[in-house]
Amino acid sequence: MLKTISNTATLVSLQQHSLKNRSSTPIVLTIAGSDSGGGAGIQADIKAISATSSYACSVITAITAQNTLGVSAIFPIPLEHVEKQLDAVFSDLYVVAVKVGMLADSEIIKVVAAKIKQYNPEFLVIDPVMVATSGDLLLKESAISTLKSELLPLADLITPNLPEGAALIGSDIPTSEDQMGNMINDLRQLNVNAVLLKGGHLEQDKNSNDLLIFQDHVELLTAKRVNTHNTHGTGCTLSSAIASYLAQGHELIQAVRLGKQYISSAIAHADELNIGSGHGPVNHFFAGNTNV
Repeated sequence: MLKTISNTATLVSLQQHSLKNRSSTPIVLTIAGSDSGGGAGIQADIKAISATSSYACSVITAITAQNTLGVSAIFPIPLEHVEKQLDAVFSDLYVVAVKVGMLADSEIIKVVAAKIKQYNPEFLVIDPVMVATSGDLLLKESAISTLKSELLPLADLITPNLPEGAALIGSDIPTSEDQMGNMINDLRQLNVNAVLLKGGHLEQDKNSNDLLIFQDHVELLTAKRVNTHNTHGTGCTLSSAIASYLAQGHELIQAVRLGKQYISSAIAHADELNIGSGHGPVNHFFAGNTNV
């Protein structure tokens, strides 16, 4: 029978227990939606965290009916159960870094923000899943406002792609690197420690360039663009890898560089897989795949 943690004193005791039992393997928690096709969401997060040598645990915020062709249904997990998952993980495991992905509405954003404040993990990486591939907003304007006021200020890093970055600052989606650069000042007004603005949507460019934006400087991260349709789950994978490297003790800039190298290699090896008839996943375990 599943036991729930309902007594406050018991919860505090368990939390103290987790602090005393810090694992020699860095533990990374992903808070996100489930992808039944296995290419994105919780499944991609767990693969990326594991492939980069950390221990993955999870809190599921929604269940999607999804494959390489798209999403056909979304079932949000009840808030009470999201809270219970968070308490169960944080009270027993010494979570060093947290990656946050899909959050469906304002209420769940508030719940996650409250628990992050309560348990205060060392690192928080947020991948603001806000815009569908079609360009449609996945979050209402009110939820975007809640995300910006309640959760983003807690983050060490947020990792928006160009449509998500545009949604956060209320601008048009850039179509060139110059327009991408014009977003820097507005993104700095979000009251976050650092922003990794991903340029993968500029498909006409020969390189895939990202901007790591701090208040006082910007780092350019570049990689050769790979011609493949198998890019499902790239954002989830990159943010999870960065969280994994942070949990292992790397400084933020180095963790982002390592994450960029990892996702670039996973994309470069994606065509070694043959998964589904649409946009397939990246190859998370490229380093160990000898018989693909």
